[in-house]
Amino acid sequence: MDSSSGSAGGGRLRAALAALALGALVAGCCALSGGGESRDMPADTLDALHAAASRADGTAYFALFAPEAVFVGTDATERWDLPAFRAYCEPYFSRGQGWTYQPIERHVVIEDDVAWFDERLHNDKYGETRGSGVLVRRGGHWLVAQYVLSIPVPNELAPDLVERVKALGGAAK
Repeated sequence: MDSSSGSAGGGRLRAALAALALGALVAGCCALSGGGESRDMPADTLDALHAAASRADGTAYFALFAPEAVFVGTDATERWDLPAFRAYCEPYFSRGQGWTYQPIERHVVIEDDVAWFDERLHNDKYGETRGSGVLVRRGGHWLVAQYVLSIPVPNELAPDLVERVKALGGAAK
């Protein structure tokens, strides 16, 4: 999902990365929990989400999101409501291009009909990433209401990275 077409393409790349992370979250969770398509627990939904993204199954993937869901990508400009995120992802899925992120570690907290989670993920291209978000229980099933994909930066590298982002005119000002 590389893009070399300027700022609009860069935004699309970031959106794809965010989608990749979300998809990886689900695929990796399947590996951690033994798979399956059940959505009785938040981890089951995340597993199914990753699996659908990995096989480029847009129908299954977007069925796991609440209608009001928001996806936040790695770029400061990437905050998509569900229709915008779907519009970004569908061209990739339609050509059979998915993304795989494998969970390394996951933490989930459930309180009533809300669950929040954070995960360490592995992606072959981006290395270690993180996913975090919120799920809501609707009709007995857990749905993703918010997903945030991020790339952890070692503290010792942060000052230099912030300066590089500033030089590009980015959000880290």
